[in-house]
Amino acid sequence: MPVSVLDVDATTCSKSLTTVIVVAGHIRVAVADRDAFLDLSRQAVELAREADGCLDFAVSADLADPERVNIYERWVDNGALQAFRGDGPGGDLGALIISADVHEFDVRLRQS
Repeated sequence: MPVSVLDVDATTCSKSLTTVIVVAGHIRVAVADRDAFLDLSRQAVELAREADGCLDFAVSADLADPERVNIYERWVDNGALQAFRGDGPGGDLGALIISADVHEFDVRLRQS
């Protein structure tokens, strides 16, 4: 369920869109597991970027915190997000996650 509505200038997205879904936050993994987590995430990133309705998808190592993995996704709508996501991270990825602080936002685009 979206937690917030934000206004953003539509010049950063397609003019035909009026809202997008943004998923953003971070995941914590053990320092020893971060490289494995990122390697296991590679296929999900590649698949997401090819999925219908995906505008952007990134999973990256935090430069200052060795336990933190940053998450950023942008989707045309919730249907596209849910069609891709299913039940969330697979067993291999899920087993490495210590905690997660990731939120979904409905972002309303201002037409200029």
